[in-house]
Amino acid sequence: MCISASRRSAGVRQAPERGRTGYASMKGPRGAPSQCQEFNGGFMLRIWGRLSSVNVQKVVVCANELGIAYERIDAGGKFGVVNTPEYRRLNPNGLVPVIEDGGFVLWESNAIVRYLARVHGAGTLWPDDAREGADADRWMDWQATAVTPAMFGAFWNLIRLEPEHRSPSAIEESATKTEALMAILDAHLEGRPFVAGARYTMGDIPLACAVHRWLGLPLRRGARPHVEAWMARIIARPAYDGVLTLPIV
Repeated sequence: MCISASRRSAGVRQAPERGRTGYASMKGPRGAPSQCQEFNGGFMLRIWGRLSSVNVQKVVVCANELGIAYERIDAGGKFGVVNTPEYRRLNPNGLVPVIEDGGFVLWESNAIVRYLARVHGAGTLWPDDAREGADADRWMDWQATAVTPAMFGAFWNLIRLEPEHRSPSAIEESATKTEALMAILDAHLEGRPFVAGARYTMGDIPLACAVHRWLGLPLRRGARPHVEAWMARIIARPAYDGVLTLPIV
C-alpha cells in the first residue's frame, strides 16, 4: 500500500504515517489522463477533480484517513478537462471524481469511498461486522438519495446564482425537505458518536461532507445539537483539514 505522502495539484501534504512510507513525484502534461506511475512496488492513486466539489472532497478525505499516497489533479468547473476525449475515456459522464489505481479506473464518489475503504481500511473504515457495515452503507446511500437531492435547490440558489436570479420558493422548498432529514439524523445521532455507532466508519464521510455544506448555507435552520456535536467530532479529524475548511462554492 502507498502511504504517508499525499501529492495534490496545489502542493504536497504529509498524511499520518502507517507502515511503509515514501513519495513519488508524478509529472506530465496537465489535463492529460495517464496511468499512475509505479510507487513502492505498486501504483500511486490518482484522483481527478477540483477540491471545491463535495464529491471530490469525499474521496480526498477517505484517502487522507487511510494514509494513502495520491496525486490530485484539478478537473471540472473552471478547470475544464472533463470534456476532453481522454477524460471521457475515464468517465463517459464527464463528471468528477474519477480515480486511477494501478490501471483500475473508477467513478462515482461513494463507490470510490467504498473501494478505498475495502482495500485499505478493513476493520476500520470498512467494518468487519456485517451489520455495522450495512449500517454505514445505509447512511452513504441516504446521503446520495435523500440529503443531497433535498438540499440542491437551496445550495444552487444561494451559492451558485446571483441574487437577482434566485427563487425564494425553491429555496424554501429545499430547506423544508432538508430540515426534515436533519431532524431524522439528529434523532439517530442521540447517544451515538458516529452514524454507524461507536466507531467512525466510511459511512460518516459522504454524509459529513454533505451536512457541512448544509450547515454552511446562509439560511435559518433549527437547532440540531446531536448533528452539530457529530460535525464537531468530524471536523476535528486531521483528514478533513484543508478540505471541509474551504469556502463553499
